[in-house]
Amino acid sequence: MSNLSRRHFLKAGAAGALAGMSSLPLHAKKATATDLVTLGKSDVQVTRLAFGTGTFNGRVQRDLGQEGFTSLVRYAYDHGIRFFETAQAYPQMQQMLGIALKGLPRESYILMSKVTTDDADPRQTIDDMRRQMQTDYVDIMLLHVQHTATWPTDSARWQDGISEMQQRQAIRARGASVHGLPALRQVPTNQWLQVAMIRMNHKGAHMDAENPNARVPGNVDEVVEHVKQARKAGLGVISMKLIGEGSFTSHEDRQKSMRFAFHHAGVNCVTVGYKSPAEIDEAIENVNLALA
Repeated sequence: MSNLSRRHFLKAGAAGALAGMSSLPLHAKKATATDLVTLGKSDVQVTRLAFGTGTFNGRVQRDLGQEGFTSLVRYAYDHGIRFFETAQAYPQMQQMLGIALKGLPRESYILMSKVTTDDADPRQTIDDMRRQMQTDYVDIMLLHVQHTATWPTDSARWQDGISEMQQRQAIRARGASVHGLPALRQVPTNQWLQVAMIRMNHKGAHMDAENPNARVPGNVDEVVEHVKQARKAGLGVISMKLIGEGSFTSHEDRQKSMRFAFHHAGVNCVTVGYKSPAEIDEAIENVNLALA
């Protein structure tokens, strides 16, 4: 190749490379744990990482006492976690969370709770829950622990109650927390759901199996497939049991679990229960690494 033709080749290559670079964002924003993401077809935006209050039915968080728990909630808030979740079934936790969040701008955080589908009046129950949490509205209300294949019809009265409260603007988005494959299989095609809470980790620890009460590893492949179907149907998916209900004692497993949830299963966000600032720091780091 002559010097002239070589110079022409190099100039053309450089120009092409620069042209290609010009079409790319020069400073692409990295996805992080504290980014806001929209939960499917609901209009609710949440941080990718949530603060859960139900570790061993809330015992871990209750044992901190109100002062310690409030301090931990405020630490999470100050570090960018603005999604807090609790449940009627976690003794004292709705009240403790309401106290911990008191004084913070209500529009600055997302509050999710889960209602027990018993024989009570749905509207009265939800009003009581709002009073306990000291809030005029709950951003997301879930039917808690739906575990049978017939839950969509069994819980119809509660679905109607939540929908009515949604029309009254006491609830912004509705959904269900499911346990067990028979219940999970109903999620992707359910027209009432806007949000689904589904257990997820790479080892199947405390995940969905055929018998929701069996102490066996869950069927990871089937759970992931239903998550993908739910996302395709426009549902927002929140995942729990990322730490295998505390059974993942190695840092490596906790990192793998986060990466599996976001990259392989494609969930919108995850919730983790904490007992210390160090656990919050690690969870934020693990989500950031999973998204990198």
